[in-house]
Amino acid sequence: MIRFCALLTLLCGLALPLRAEAPLTVFAAASLRGALEEIAEAFPAPLVVAYGGSGTMARQVAAGAPADVVLLANTDWMDWLSDQGVSTAEQAQIVARNHLVLIAPRGTAALSQPADLPARLGRMGRLAMGQRDAVPAGSYAREWLTHEGLWESLQSQLAETDNVRAALALVARGDTPFGVVYASDAHAEEDVQIVYEVPADTHAPITYPAAALTPEGTALVDFLITQKAQTILEDHGFLRADHGS
Repeated sequence: MIRFCALLTLLCGLALPLRAEAPLTVFAAASLRGALEEIAEAFPAPLVVAYGGSGTMARQVAAGAPADVVLLANTDWMDWLSDQGVSTAEQAQIVARNHLVLIAPRGTAALSQPADLPARLGRMGRLAMGQRDAVPAGSYAREWLTHEGLWESLQSQLAETDNVRAALALVARGDTPFGVVYASDAHAEEDVQIVYEVPADTHAPITYPAAALTPEGTALVDFLITQKAQTILEDHGFLRADHGS
């Protein structure tokens, strides 16, 4: 009987590592789709990722949605989380950078200067972009258009979306002739092309801060700045976390 109990204890101990590991839950900016899925394959623990506009993701975290990591597309929303009492947001780590581009369906002629955009849109054309007050890509786009003196004249022709990937989809389907997205988004969609590279000094720096919301999430934030993860991000059109620093 003693031998049987000892054997049973040994077998139970051996079975413990075979249990499925609980996945980490990540709330991430929609522009990270694709890159983050590849990173998930390289990370040693399973991940469950929810994508959306950074404003939406931040509000859900502030409301108490269960997540281990939040990964946003600008520091303003991370600062907002800190103001809402999410203490770990203060230790957020920049894990990637990006730049803004103007896209159009494949085969469209390049834009020589921003001042030509109204004429290229015509009276009925719409410019797809993220929602100006909730989606970082939309906020950056507004800064750029304001810098170029085009914001006031183009407001009535905007097609604002809940996240930047939705703006990308509008252009890819031909629903709008132009869109403002991140370079990584253009990299992810073969049915669009970049027709104008937006100068970096016409808007705030585009950074991706990540914050661990639980002790378990710290490992993922640390992994995102490893050489392996940074290479994956670069392959998907992002800039390295240390780019320009």
